[in-house]
Amino acid sequence: MARITLDVNGKSHTIDADPDMPLLYALRNDLGLNNPHFGCGLAQCGACTVHLNGQAIRSCVTPVSAVGDGKVVTLAGLGTPEKPHPIQAAYVTEQVHQCGYCINGWVMTAAALLNSKKKPTDAEIKDALTGLKCRCGTHVSIMRAVKRAAEMMA
Repeated sequence: MARITLDVNGKSHTIDADPDMPLLYALRNDLGLNNPHFGCGLAQCGACTVHLNGQAIRSCVTPVSAVGDGKVVTLAGLGTPEKPHPIQAAYVTEQVHQCGYCINGWVMTAAALLNSKKKPTDAEIKDALTGLKCRCGTHVSIMRAVKRAAEMMA
């Protein structure tokens, strides 16, 4: 066990944890955040996606010790109901219907893409979202929402 300090959503948290413990477990079990979700545990579905220093990462395979002084942002820290991130607002406007389980991965991955690429092409959006799993079949709506968010951020 080690004392590990994490900067999550702009707040400092100190936990006692095995340095090899996945960041996902620290976020959910130690900090009580209900997003991200545990999906596959193998970085294959994206339900556990968070930002680490602005980059989308899969928290289920990222050990807490790898975070270091980095800044972690979860879906809860991306925006607020009063001031949502453009991708969150676009999801509402486009009425992207999902069961909600995988939405964390789609929104966080799209937000990271849009923060690094202001006007992504359809191919770039599809490439960035490759590997995310959604069984609700809302891929067309998701694409519309990402494009709308890009327009909002331009």
